[in-house]
Amino acid sequence: MFRVVSGSPDDAELAALTAVVAAAASASGGDPAPSAPDLWSHPAALLRAPLHAGPGAWRASGLPR
Repeated sequence: MFRVVSGSPDDAELAALTAVVAAAASASGGDPAPSAPDLWSHPAALLRAPLHAGPGAWRASGLPR
């Protein structure tokens, strides 16, 4: 269902608009692109190495393992 807000389209213009909208609605987008895995919720994140106190421990706590 369309509503003309301004102007006065004729029947051919409304038919063309209807065809375009119907084609866009029925077109399949295909399979979505695979997304990157969410590493924040990965089970291995629960198995972190313990932090040991000592010189440079604060710096080592922020470095990747």
